[in-house]
Amino acid sequence: MKQEDEIGFEDFLKVDIRVGQVVSAEAFPEARKPAFKLYMDFGPEIGIRKSSAQITDLYTLEDLVGRRVAAVVNFPPRQIGPFMSEVLVLGFSDAEGRISLVKPDHEVPLGARLH
Repeated sequence: MKQEDEIGFEDFLKVDIRVGQVVSAEAFPEARKPAFKLYMDFGPEIGIRKSSAQITDLYTLEDLVGRRVAAVVNFPPRQIGPFMSEVLVLGFSDAEGRISLVKPDHEVPLGARLH
């Protein structure tokens, strides 16, 4: 990593990453790249938020409902075609570019913040 790519710890703390639970998922045929519409519950403080996620390679709609995920909740909303995405769901790419979602290993409350 180059020094100019480094950020300060205070900058990292500005990124609000929380745990949410997918309450519903839908196909998103209007998206340029294959994607799903996710509706996630982040607990009473944040509530239900939605996101467009390009995760169709490793997940089905049925796989997603009930799954806990990590997402950035303090980015401004972003228009994705006819859909307004409110949070950024986090995942890692495998060698083929398929996205694997980030989730906690153990039970944590909805809306719990990454520390």
